[in-house]
Amino acid sequence: MERKYSDSLVLLLTLAGVIGLMWLLNGSDFMNLGYFQSMAFQLPELGMLSMAMMITMLTAGINLSIIASANLSGIVMALILTETIPPEATGPGGIGLIIIAILAGLLVSALIGLLNGFLVAHLEISPILATLGTMILVSGLALAITKGYVISGFPPAMKAIGNSSLLGLPVPLLIFAGGVVILSVILQHTPLGNRIYFLGSNPQACFYSGVNNPQILMRTYLISGLYSGAAAIIMISRFNSAKADYGESYLLLTVLVSVLGGVSAAGGFGRVSGLVLALVILQIISSGLNLMGVNTFLTLALWGMVLILVMVIQYLIERFQEKRRTI
Repeated sequence: MERKYSDSLVLLLTLAGVIGLMWLLNGSDFMNLGYFQSMAFQLPELGMLSMAMMITMLTAGINLSIIASANLSGIVMALILTETIPPEATGPGGIGLIIIAILAGLLVSALIGLLNGFLVAHLEISPILATLGTMILVSGLALAITKGYVISGFPPAMKAIGNSSLLGLPVPLLIFAGGVVILSVILQHTPLGNRIYFLGSNPQACFYSGVNNPQILMRTYLISGLYSGAAAIIMISRFNSAKADYGESYLLLTVLVSVLGGVSAAGGFGRVSGLVLALVILQIISSGLNLMGVNTFLTLALWGMVLILVMVIQYLIERFQEKRRTI
């Protein structure tokens, strides 16, 4: 409990410091409505992918296939949308086919999640190797289907998901907020959530207490896959296209967001609220660096440095706490 509040306090102080720093560096260009609207449209897809990564890290695992899963899911949706619905379609029939396309995309991402879960839970393959293999497999399938080309030209109703607002709030942000609520409820208020934390903290004790560890891992990777599919909905509707290599730079960022948000790389600890705060911090930094004209590749290198730094700090804190307990 003490760690939970200390992590939240650190993140809140960090957020305040980042906002203050970006204000000093960018002035009025930083604090304007257009800036925050742009951030609200960009943040949700990374947020959904980060939650897909987070839930697997809670079990001391990882899911390297989330981006590939989202892209293949988006490609399946795009193929259905472009092959069955005219771009100008707006009637109920078109809406029905859009729903079918979305459900088909979610089914694909769910199957990929179950494949990951089977490899990790039943074949006991290391999560990093299992999901790496799945990532390569799924990426290859996506390239084979599209031949590297972009699939574009969706009906207006689909494009509206990623580019319109409801009650003054971007629709992607509302989808992300729904995803945050659902995952928070699962982790904090259901037996499955308690078992995910227990499994990540001590898998042997979890098993001997009567928990079906493979079943929990299967459900965990299934949820991860579904969140990847939800990210695909936001991504393809915002870009009005699908491609095999969209969002490749997000993989590092999802790990960074999770770790910065307080998710333990060893499993068993982390909250969705911390992840959301970390996501906002990184989005503000990223947008601020863009305003300053900082090179994109240099920004990517900066994220790697931040990830290493956070891991080192977490290690030092854990060692310090261990020493205090032994005194």
